[in-house]
Amino acid sequence: MAKTYGLMVGSGWEGLAGDDTGTEVTTAFGAPSARVHRLRFGTHNVLTLARHGAGHSFPPHAINYRANVMALKKLGAEAIIGLNTVGIITTVIEPGGLAIPDQLIDYTWGREQTLFDGRRGIVEHVDFTEPFTANLRAALVAAARSAGVACHDGGVYAVTQGPRLETAAEIVRLERDGADFVGMTAMPEAAIAREADVDYACIAMIVNPAAGHGDVPIHDAVDRHTESARNATLSTLDAFFAAL
Repeated sequence: MAKTYGLMVGSGWEGLAGDDTGTEVTTAFGAPSARVHRLRFGTHNVLTLARHGAGHSFPPHAINYRANVMALKKLGAEAIIGLNTVGIITTVIEPGGLAIPDQLIDYTWGREQTLFDGRRGIVEHVDFTEPFTANLRAALVAAARSAGVACHDGGVYAVTQGPRLETAAEIVRLERDGADFVGMTAMPEAAIAREADVDYACIAMIVNPAAGHGDVPIHDAVDRHTESARNATLSTLDAFFAAL
């Protein structure tokens, strides 16, 4: 039987939903950010959940990542693809393209970041050496290449707290730490998926040079590059699901 996939939909993608009215889901960790919808990619029905909620109502630090992951799992998702908008720190790829990161560094704080919080009598220490599922990553990279999309294979995603963007000095530190991209939502999403035994990888949409690295204001760069990154993402998803 074909694997069931979920899309964790990020900024600018709130309209990416099926024609259904959505399914309300409750979890042991509360309600997810939004109803779960079903979207058709070719012959595949895919679950979609707007990470930031309807109308982008939840900032990155206030998202119920645990409920979001568990809602998709409750409806049958065995693998989740995160759609994340990020800034580029290094020169591995130009804005408007994509990356499929293979590592991350977590700079967030104060988020509910684990299913094993000790409140339910179970504590596990999952192996998080490789934070993204290797075969899912490889399939996304192959899909991007088959679709003719500019896509970087690998790289380090630095996850910052938000909702404000970073200072130029903070980006210098992230670059010194080895980060290639900066965003706000891959953690604790990736770790919770690992704890839930759900495959996870993300498509990082490169929409701007990070603070201090561009020649125009960041929001101007985002406006300039978002459409091409969105189109590249849709082409990659079409190719990914067509290849299953």
